[in-house]
Formats: sequence, C-alpha cells, structure tokens
Amino acid sequence: MPAPPGTAPARLKSAAQALLEWRAVTHRAGVLALQGDFAAHSRVLTGLGLEVVLVRRPADLAGLCVLAMPGGETTTMSMLLDDAGLRQPLAELISPRGIGGGGLPVLATCAGAILLARDVARDEGSVKVRPLGLLDAVVERNAYGRQVDSFEAELAVDWAVLDGAPGSPSFHGVFIRAPLIRQPGPAVQTAARHRGEIVLVRQENILAATFHPELSGDSRLHAAVLAFGSK
Repeated sequence: MPAPPGTAPARLKSAAQALLEWRAVTHRAGVLALQGDFAAHSRVLTGLGLEVVLVRRPADLAGLCVLAMPGGETTTMSMLLDDAGLRQPLAELISPRGIGGGGLPVLATCAGAILLARDVARDEGSVKVRPLGLLDAVVERNAYGRQVDSFEAELAVDWAVLDGAPGSPSFHGVFIRAPLIRQPGPAVQTAARHRGEIVLVRQENILAATFHPELSGDSRLHAAVLAFGSK
C-alpha cells in the first residue's frame, strides 16, 4: 500500500536531513509556482520536513537545497519564465557544478521535464516552447494523446540509478497528458519505462519524470532527489 502523501521511509528521511546539515543551509525547498500543480509538490516536500518556498521571482531561489518543477501548461510556463526573469537564473543554478553551475538537485515532472529538455517534439502550437536545454534528451509533448487518454500504471523503478532506496521497486505512476523521453544522451540514465518507453531518467543532479509522483501518495522520488546534492 502506498505511503500517505508527504511521508517517506525513515532511512530516506534521515539521509535527506543529513544532506541538509552537510550543505549548511536552511531546510528550504523551492517549488516553481508560475503555473501548474505546484501545491501538490509543496505538500510532499513539507511532509519531508522542509520549508517550502514558492518560486515566482529570482530572489526566491536563494538558499534552496532542492527544486521541484511541476506539471502544467508547458507553453504558458515557458513564457512566464521570461516574464518573471527566471530563465537565466534557473539555468545557472541547475547546470552541473562541473561546468560552473550550481548543481541544484531538481525533480522535474511532466511539463517540468519538457522545460528542461534539449529539444521538444510535437510542439504544435503557434507559440513554441523554449526549453532550457539542461537535460540531454528530446521530450515529446502529449505523447499518449489528450486528457481523456490519461492513465495510471505500476512502474518498476531502478533505484540503483537514484543511488539506492529501500523498499519495493514498484512506484505508482499517474500519467496526465504525459510526454515521453526520447533520444537520451550518454549522461542520461533510464530509471523506469512503461511498455518499453522511457518515463523516468536521471542526469547528474536532475531527475525527470513524465508522470506525476506528487499525486502517487509515495514521496520516495522527492526524498531521493535530496541526496543528489551530496555527489
């Protein structure tokens, strides 16, 4: 049975708290809150004992230990990044430390994954998404169809890709107008598939999901991302 929303196995929570102390920062988690389902991510992160900051302007990025980029309407979110002046600060903060970036651990779900992509497929609107280009993959919008084609499925997660996690490998995936991850680069590790298609990947400090873990009642993915900052 899934854990209640906002909870995590004790060992995961302990690891997250230890990481926060190691980084000598306040327990501040950011949730990009320009549009979309940011409230659900906020509840999960609050349940992990973190202070949640709704990120709507560059100043909100200060002192974060982790960031969630939620699902929503991707084109609108892309435009709002520019309106809020967040595009460049986000890119600098999320870029890997090895190339001079902040290496901030990020969980990007659905539209959030699209915004991080190298390129966007099936971007058919008159206004195009401008992805940040931080995840070396192509993400295909609405790959399963329209809202009525949304579904739920059990996923077998390769927790070793996420540096290990206790408990069952099974994770309940909620897919809502879900994208798919295509053409991953050599640094991108696949952590889960659904019917052969890639739905969860890790690239260094980035975890990108085409589904909505914040709606699953299972906070293990949120907790696992916290540990990325220690690598």
